[in-house]
Amino acid sequence: MTTRLGEFEQLLLFALVRLGDNAYGVTIRREIESRAGRSVSSGAIHTAMERLESRGYVTSAVGEPTPRRGGKRKKFYRIQRAGAEALSRSYDALHEMAKGLRPKLADLTAQKPATR
Repeated sequence: MTTRLGEFEQLLLFALVRLGDNAYGVTIRREIESRAGRSVSSGAIHTAMERLESRGYVTSAVGEPTPRRGGKRKKFYRIQRAGAEALSRSYDALHEMAKGLRPKLADLTAQKPATR
């Protein structure tokens, strides 16, 4: 059975693909906020990343502590082949469902709200 990705998991994996070797909590959060317009907490990111890591979709590694971060270490994430395959399946399914709907969505959003 293939595990389906939720919307937030998809956003996280897309962020990892975009960020490459610079994918850690803060950069992931900024990427999602700027591209998807969605505010996310660091806790939500780390919890979801642990879940994705348990599925073999991502790996993590802790970087060296830096004085700039007060001695704190960054936890870097990297998408794995299984994660890329799952993301590709989700992407394909979403695009297939959305194919040709842009004009219909434009019509629906232009309609006046229904009255009771």
